[in-house]
Amino acid sequence: MPATELLAHLTDTLAALSAGSAAFRPALVPREIGVVLSVAAGVVRVSGLPGAGAGELLQFAGGLYGLAYNLDETEIGVVLLGEDARLSVGDEVERTGRVIDIPVGDELIGRIINPLGEPLDGGGPLLTRQRLPIERPAPAIMDRAPVTVPLQTGLKVLDALLPVGRGQRELILGDRQTGKTALALDAILNQHDKQVLCIYCAIGQRAASVARVVATLREKKALAYTIVLVAEGNEAPGLKYIAPYAATSVAEHFMEQGRDVLIVYDDLTNHARAYRELSLLLRRPPGREAFPGDIFYIHSRLLERATHLSPALGGGSLTALPIIETEAQNISAYIPTNLISITDGQIYLSPKLFEAGILPAVDVGKSVSRVGGKAQLPAYRTTTGNLKLAYSQFEELENYARFGTRLDEHTQRVIDHGQRIRSWLKQPELHPMSVPEQLVVLLGLTSGYFDNIPVEKMPEAEALLARSSLGLPAELLLRLSAQQPLNPADQAALLACAKTVLAPFQEQPAAESD
Repeated sequence: MPATELLAHLTDTLAALSAGSAAFRPALVPREIGVVLSVAAGVVRVSGLPGAGAGELLQFAGGLYGLAYNLDETEIGVVLLGEDARLSVGDEVERTGRVIDIPVGDELIGRIINPLGEPLDGGGPLLTRQRLPIERPAPAIMDRAPVTVPLQTGLKVLDALLPVGRGQRELILGDRQTGKTALALDAILNQHDKQVLCIYCAIGQRAASVARVVATLREKKALAYTIVLVAEGNEAPGLKYIAPYAATSVAEHFMEQGRDVLIVYDDLTNHARAYRELSLLLRRPPGREAFPGDIFYIHSRLLERATHLSPALGGGSLTALPIIETEAQNISAYIPTNLISITDGQIYLSPKLFEAGILPAVDVGKSVSRVGGKAQLPAYRTTTGNLKLAYSQFEELENYARFGTRLDEHTQRVIDHGQRIRSWLKQPELHPMSVPEQLVVLLGLTSGYFDNIPVEKMPEAEALLARSSLGLPAELLLRLSAQQPLNPADQAALLACAKTVLAPFQEQPAAESD
């Protein structure tokens, strides 16, 4: 290229650069950066962020996040979402301009995550395309539909006497080591063929307990339709506090797609304690039992998100099974009574029944389902009859009979029948039963076919009858699981099956002596 042309080209380039630089106006983005004033166990106080909003996510140096909670005039109380070992007074903190959210989508199914959406199972990163805030308003009343479809738990005592409907909130409460988690785990295992997605939210549990639950889910192949969200007991109280809200947002994503979801909160006692710890550290006024005044509100706004959506919104449902631990069988304590008033019924597990070997240790007298009866399969309503009343009468007469008084024939029959009902209530752990298996045994029980069978032979006879029910005609098995009453022909077929199977177990009357 000739020198003159090269010079002209350079001149034109310089002119273009000069024009571009003159027109360039850098975008000035204001950043609010504050400093840490004090560090405590799980909370910090910061200053210099006048524009921060309640619930906003703040970022500290080193990638640690916190939640703006107390907005005072000159400083902000921040709940840390991780260990505070890296923080010290004077560190910088910056606004993010967004609230805390969590990834949602089908990619989470079968995975184990923490409340921030980070994987804990070593299965690689979560490549999701959508995130939802962990705090979301509950669906409006007009967006909800009645609870009409049962959620079969596979547990005889629940499906027959304390039914749970899809979209219901049923509280599980009892002393420690009475089988609360096992009850919820059975309900999860029974959804393997029900097209119900399950979420198990562990709040403040020991790592060994969570590992045991995950191992059971994996062994029973239930992890294929389950998401496990974990905030262990040794983690920051902030993570334990946000865990149930994060799990509910994940569940709501599927509910809004028209799917049925079951979520287990294990347990909300630890959640309340974590919130109490944060509130006291942030110098919020303590109330009853040192809990803050809004302890009822944090649980009510969580559980109100469980519902059955109207058909116009897809008809999905979110069923909640919150778990609460009582102390010395005191179900009238502060947190249990709060949760009882928020939920649609409670399942109480008695330590006395547990010690007596009656498992699951559900106290039928203190348990209630305020909604599920409307959703219970009609076949159950036909067969249960006055089963609950008969069992209550038996418990009263059993206490009376302990005094060694002479009993008339009717009273003895009531006691004998009640003993068979008590034996029927027992069920091995992690062995949920299908609807036909439950119904044929239940019908045999209410019809008195078990009354002449020795109590010690009840488990064997019941197991054999349950297995034989699976050999009934396929059309009959389908009708039993359908939303229609048990017709006389089907009832006769079930009774004939029960009579044939139980005949060898019947106790023969003793021969009269000469």
